[in-house]
Amino acid sequence: MRLVFAAGLAVLALGIFACGGSNMSDLNGPTPSTPPRNFRIDIAEINGPHSFFPSPATVGFQQIVVWRNTDTVTHNVVFDDKSVDTGRLAPGTLSQPITVSPGTWTYHCSIHPTMVGSVTVQGSTGAPY
Repeated sequence: MRLVFAAGLAVLALGIFACGGSNMSDLNGPTPSTPPRNFRIDIAEINGPHSFFPSPATVGFQQIVVWRNTDTVTHNVVFDDKSVDTGRLAPGTLSQPITVSPGTWTYHCSIHPTMVGSVTVQGSTGAPY
């Protein structure tokens, strides 16, 4: 009986110490998470402003954007100001990784001009420029 009691106390003591009753790092709160380095926008279908998902999209400062063609036909992504052109993207493929400057950018598929989308890239302070 004493052996069982002593074993129970040992397990209880181990549990108390293992929980770290006064861990100073807990006082600072959780470590803030950083957004993933890549941000993916899917080319979903030929459906006007609903052709891209998400759209409108909001991207963090210095995130890399890739477009993935999840449709069954070839598409591309061209920014309206012509600063970005992904080239033709066959079904199931990804665009090259693209870093976009802060601001709000509108784009379309030049193969299917009714397909439109937009992406807002936040500045380094977290607010859009």
